[in-house]
Amino acid sequence: MKVRIFDTTLRDGEQTPGVALSPEQKIGIARKLDDLGVDAIEAGFPVISEGEMKAVKGISQAGLKADIYGLARTNRKDIDAIADAGLGYVHTFIATSDIHMQYKLKMNREQVMERAVESIQYAKSRGLKVEFSAEDATRTDREFLGQIFKAAKAAGADRLDIPDTVGYSTPQYIAEITRDAISATGLPISVHCHNDFGLAVANAISGIQAGAQCAHVTINGIGERAGNASLEELVMALRCLTFDEKFETNIKTEKIYATSQYVSNVVGIRVQPNKAIVGENAFRHESGIHTHGVLSNPLTYEPISPELVGRTTSIQAGKHAGAHGIAAMLKEYEIAPDKEQLRQILEKVKGIGDMGKSVTEVELLSIAGQVMRLAALESIVRLEGFSVSTGMGNMPYAFVKLKINEKDYTTTDYGVGPVDASLKAIQQITDIIGSVKLKDYKLNSIAGGPDANCEVTIKVEDAQGNTAEARSIGKDIVITSVYAMVDGINKLMLKKIIKSKRI
Repeated sequence: MKVRIFDTTLRDGEQTPGVALSPEQKIGIARKLDDLGVDAIEAGFPVISEGEMKAVKGISQAGLKADIYGLARTNRKDIDAIADAGLGYVHTFIATSDIHMQYKLKMNREQVMERAVESIQYAKSRGLKVEFSAEDATRTDREFLGQIFKAAKAAGADRLDIPDTVGYSTPQYIAEITRDAISATGLPISVHCHNDFGLAVANAISGIQAGAQCAHVTINGIGERAGNASLEELVMALRCLTFDEKFETNIKTEKIYATSQYVSNVVGIRVQPNKAIVGENAFRHESGIHTHGVLSNPLTYEPISPELVGRTTSIQAGKHAGAHGIAAMLKEYEIAPDKEQLRQILEKVKGIGDMGKSVTEVELLSIAGQVMRLAALESIVRLEGFSVSTGMGNMPYAFVKLKINEKDYTTTDYGVGPVDASLKAIQQITDIIGSVKLKDYKLNSIAGGPDANCEVTIKVEDAQGNTAEARSIGKDIVITSVYAMVDGINKLMLKKIIKSKRI
């Protein structure tokens, strides 16, 4: 069965606290979603602001292949906004649970039914195709849910949606009410699942198994509170897991990771490292047992091929690492230690791990250079000294001391802030080994509060166009940025060394 993927990243996803997108950003994401292969895009809620109307109009005029929807409450003003934006599809909703009707709408069941019917009929009169949602369906009286769905069909609705608005359903229950809706109306059914209990994807799959033809999802599972069913998890589960029936989608899965990264950068929400499919650790291995297995046959510890979603397998050096993993990492740089050298390298790696520190790729290569007496690897850039000064009325400046080829270099530089000053000072020194420029800088907060760690990702480029990316995590933004910059420069140097076969 072909499952329809209805993406609501631009509507429900944008309702994530702290997220606000410009019209240009929304249009950019819409193009990425269309290229990914989603069947429908919920472009936004055009009645809420001029900017939202501009964004929705822009998406409707972008020549995309997907069906473009706008969200509307069950009133004429909202529906007119959809039609005036040039859309052909409306997703209209009204709450149907007793708690919502009593405390939010201040309406009884008859009034809610009447409002739903009138709005569907009006939307049809404006030439729109209608998907009708009974908001909070999973907490709605089951008999009343059936009644309002029947009334929606009679009014002309083209599709019906079952929203698990507060993630309250279980897979068993959403399957039951999905079968009820199909039996009562015969219309195509969608499921819209939230993740308050961590069951959004499981509930969506259960609804699909029960006969729903469509799932509402978001990239990276973003959305209000705990988020929505994530596109990447749902699509890959349908593709790769074993069900009684075969399910297919139009998603180009090899573009999933790139789309995830794009959306993450635009909305400013970092994907958690252990997130399924798109998290940085999803295909990364450190444990010696795991890396040995993966190197022998990736399927031992990877349930899907990472290439299916645009990823690659990576191995991490650390206290849990084994000889096979370390040897494989070094082999990528054409470094082949003998058995005794490998033992020493592994011992040093584990020693760093036992101190509670992670081991970067550059540090691993430096360790290998020391053990194997490889001068090219021993002469990487090392941070020897560093201080910054900033304050009101004074231009921030930074003092940096680096060791390059066992020779010390010092400099001081100024900038608009302490980070800018520090990175400029480093670039000033490293010009002696080739012009190195900072091409990209990203800062993310890993956790909230005054003691939060920050994550800095930088990209550097030399005069020949060679690039390298590095990431560092720490509590101080300036120090973390400096470490990331030094790490990036070292990676750039090591790439050139390998390229020239000088090891």
